[in-house]
Amino acid sequence: MVDLARRLGLAVVLAVLAASPAHAETSGTITADDVSMSLRKDGVLHVKEAITLSGGPVARTLLTRTRFDDGHDRVYRVSNVKGATLDGDTLTVRGSGTVEYDVTGAVTPLGPAEELRWFAVSGPVRHAVVTVTGPGAVQNVSCFAGELTSAMACTGASIDETGSTATFEQQGLGPGQSLTVVVGYPKGATGATPVLERRFELSTAFTLNAVTGGALALLLLLLLGGVGLLYWTRGRDARIVNAESGVVSGHSNGHFTPPDGVRPGQIGTLFDEQADVIDVTATIVDLAVRGFLRIDEPPRQAYDVPDWRLVRLSRAPLGSLLPYERALYEAIFDGRDTVLLSELHGSFAAHLSQVRDALYRDVVTQGWFARRPDSVRSRWTTVGVLVIGLGVLATVLLAWFTTYGLLGLAVVIAGAALAYGGQFMPAKTVKGAEALAHTLGFRQYLASADIADVPPAQRLELFSRYLPYAVIFDTVDRWARVVGSFDGDGRQTDHLPWYQGPAEWDLSRFADSMRTFTVTASGAISTARQFRSL
Repeated sequence: MVDLARRLGLAVVLAVLAASPAHAETSGTITADDVSMSLRKDGVLHVKEAITLSGGPVARTLLTRTRFDDGHDRVYRVSNVKGATLDGDTLTVRGSGTVEYDVTGAVTPLGPAEELRWFAVSGPVRHAVVTVTGPGAVQNVSCFAGELTSAMACTGASIDETGSTATFEQQGLGPGQSLTVVVGYPKGATGATPVLERRFELSTAFTLNAVTGGALALLLLLLLGGVGLLYWTRGRDARIVNAESGVVSGHSNGHFTPPDGVRPGQIGTLFDEQADVIDVTATIVDLAVRGFLRIDEPPRQAYDVPDWRLVRLSRAPLGSLLPYERALYEAIFDGRDTVLLSELHGSFAAHLSQVRDALYRDVVTQGWFARRPDSVRSRWTTVGVLVIGLGVLATVLLAWFTTYGLLGLAVVIAGAALAYGGQFMPAKTVKGAEALAHTLGFRQYLASADIADVPPAQRLELFSRYLPYAVIFDTVDRWARVVGSFDGDGRQTDHLPWYQGPAEWDLSRFADSMRTFTVTASGAISTARQFRSL
């Protein structure tokens, strides 16, 4: 402990000794300062000081920047320093002798005259004399002593008999005080102007006036018009003749004939250009209706969470499945014969991305899109985000160096419009536009069809085939009630070949069961976070 205390004490002593020279550097006083200033024809002020120093070195802070107006600072550039050291705006004098330096930016044109203003002497100084000569006759003089904003006149100011030299005198300047001299010359004596640097202020960086407002409006018009032109030329669906096909029936002579032979998952992706939850749910129902799997509703108590069992059917012709249907079928069962909806996680979630990719590939294979809709959206959204980034960078630079920061915001707005508009950029081909027109007609049929035009013997089978499409078009309640009203002979029955209810269940309850099944299945799929939720 004693040894540690000694070491700490030694460290404190060394620290004090190390700090002592710093105090010594500012312990001196300038007893006399004889300053000669010469304003050259090019507007550069040459300053020469004969300094008598008492004590140690003196560090003086030169005023090199002042406020000029609301948006600019005035800068005084000091260069060519001799006899002292300049670090930033601190001039350090280490002994008696001569100090010289040049100042650029000390002249201001004022109507019919020019004004030289410089902070000639900085305290502490006991006695200072400043003489000023220039390229013309001195017209007027003034001086101020004390703090920078002081309006107190200096000890003395005069002009010699020839009118070519101005002399100023000041007694007793303390630390932080200065002697400011002002000399007037005829207009054109130097032709110099102040050196200005823009000062960043948020209030001026986004100035709205006739110029910035007009430029902003024009830039927004050009950029947003460009986004609109991109959509018009790249994002619009191909135009087709007689696109409005009217109501399109889903059967012919009592047989199921969907428009263009499309399946529910395909219709969903064609319709909204998204491979999403509802497309997968409708495909599960469609696979059941077509005999690839069976949906069983287990018995449950009043407060049990609804659940369903999906059962693989061994004789199903899997070779007739489309790639996205096969991917979904394998994701559901994955080596098992039955699975509850509540158990659709793990490997099922891992395989959903393959189902989604297969759906997007399918709509391209069908010739409905020239490119995958998701790839088109991603590309345009990425471009939009990049434009937003460029807009943010442009906004920062314009706001920092100019008053046109609003123009950068126009680029940000255009980028946001492009990123948002990228969701609408997938364009259907002529074949895709025709299929969509037929799909819209089929949707109209499902929403308003008269079931009486279908023979009773075909109603149960036919309307069951409609159900997956009704899931896509949100008319499942109507068609589930219709299915629950018929069987092949026009009478009520207890079960369907593809849907089995619990004991004491019949088709009168099918509408409620089907509605709850679609909601539960969609929830089970969306928890995998591979698809857009409902």
